[in-house]
Amino acid sequence: MKPVVFGIAAETLNDEERALFRDCDPAGYILFARNIADRDQLRALTDDLREVSGRGNVPILIDQEGGRVTRMKPPAWPEFPPWAKFDALYDIAPISAIEAARSNAHAIGLTLAECGINVDCLPLLDVRQPGAHDVIGDRALGFEPLRVAALGRAVLNGLGDAGVAGVVKHIPGHGRALVDTHKALPRVTASAEELATDIAPFKALANAPMAMTAHIVFEAWDGDRCATLSPTIINTIIRGEIGFDGLLFSDDLDMQALDGDPARRAAAVVEAGCDIALNCWARMDEMKATVALLDDISAASRARLDRAMESIGPARTADALDALLDKRDSLLALA
Repeated sequence: MKPVVFGIAAETLNDEERALFRDCDPAGYILFARNIADRDQLRALTDDLREVSGRGNVPILIDQEGGRVTRMKPPAWPEFPPWAKFDALYDIAPISAIEAARSNAHAIGLTLAECGINVDCLPLLDVRQPGAHDVIGDRALGFEPLRVAALGRAVLNGLGDAGVAGVVKHIPGHGRALVDTHKALPRVTASAEELATDIAPFKALANAPMAMTAHIVFEAWDGDRCATLSPTIINTIIRGEIGFDGLLFSDDLDMQALDGDPARRAAAVVEAGCDIALNCWARMDEMKATVALLDDISAASRARLDRAMESIGPARTADALDALLDKRDSLLALA
């Protein structure tokens, strides 16, 4: 098995993808809007990915956040609101906001599980900061760490109720970035004392099964390398101070925050301490080059992968999708 998650090009696997995936056995797969038409097609695709991998619980990831980041779109699937709406409700009714967030995440999870997707790259635990770039913006759960942690826990629980694992992101925090990592490399100059605010939600949810890194330089911790590429940040901050021992994905390696070609980026993030490199864009030459550069997954990373996937149980409740959406909307209406 190679320590990489690959995207695919279209709504079905092509012959070259099928041959590559059978040969190299990537750790998992990630889906985007280009891979999705309707329920039947999507379920057939995820079934095919499981057959190719030979693992019934192979991680099949998606970024189904709601709001701006939505891969499974109406009218085939419900529309889900941005998470800032739950933050607004928290201002007046914290318990209602937590229950609304759990219900919303449970509903998202049901739509994913129905189609064979078992991992959602959610929740964002990034603490918003005034004046930061809007790449996080209304995707975040709030400006206050304890609130972000409480709502984030509700999201993880809601996804789990549907039999879907969550990925907390973007560890150790994306809330201070002044530029979009898709376009450039942010540098954060906050002190270690100030950054305690950013890592607080991740510390509170350190037992989450999976996390995703931030392509951000934190000068207080490592002035030369972004978190994704920094052994210091991964070992001392993420594994050490935060205490996260789950499966650690890099963020998308195609972002312009990173230098070099995607294959070398993948090798570098694994060498730095990420368990799994995330290659999203299904360019065959890049995937083949990545496979050639990566060693097989380490024993420690494989153990974390196995633990993370074993944490995904069957759906824990029989709540209907429409009932969950109605409950969410009635609570959000309070704000």
